[in-house]
Formats: sequence, structure tokens, C-alpha cells
Amino acid sequence: MRTFNRKDDSRTGIDIAGKRGQKIRAARGGEVVYSGNGLIGYGELVIIKHSESFLSAYGHNAVRLVKEGQRVKAGTPIARMGLGKDNKPVLHFEIRFRGNPVDPMRYLPKH
Repeated sequence: MRTFNRKDDSRTGIDIAGKRGQKIRAARGGEVVYSGNGLIGYGELVIIKHSESFLSAYGHNAVRLVKEGQRVKAGTPIARMGLGKDNKPVLHFEIRFRGNPVDPMRYLPKH
């Protein structure tokens, strides 16, 4: 897993290994504000707005399952895992607070 580093612009989130095609689920409920592939370096990308302050981003998907404007609940399948930059199955996951990247590990459940 690649970790977050506030001082490195190439590490604005975490990379989570998995299996190609596995379901990616929304971390929290909200509105899909972006579903596309127009941002360089993210591949097929889904961004969910959870509040006025928080967004979550899910990159390197093989398939997007949601459209812009769609409302989703926590746990809703939003995409299927694709391949990252090193050609291995991975989810690139970011959380933004007021537009700035923050460490997603602070917001994920501890298992």
C-alpha cells in the first residue's frame, strides 16, 4: 500500500491493493460530483461530495458504476477496481478537506 505524504504532491492519497474487478464502495454517503477519466494520472475516477467541506476520490477504476449528480449511501458500489500506474490492481483513495488533501487513514475504520 502506498501511503499519504503531505509534502509530496504525488502522494495525496493512499493506494490499496486488491483484485482487478472487485467492487469499490463509497466510504460515506453523498453526491457524485465527478465520474470520468479527464484528470491525468487518475484513470477512471469517481469523486463524491459528502459535505461542504469533505470529498472522497476513487481512482484507477476499470469501470465506473455511478454518474454525476447521483446520490449514494455509504457502502454503495461505485466502481470496479482497475490497474494502477505499475499495472497492478489498486484503488487510489483520497480525502479532501476544504480542497486540501488529508491523510485518509485518519478517517478509515481501524480493523
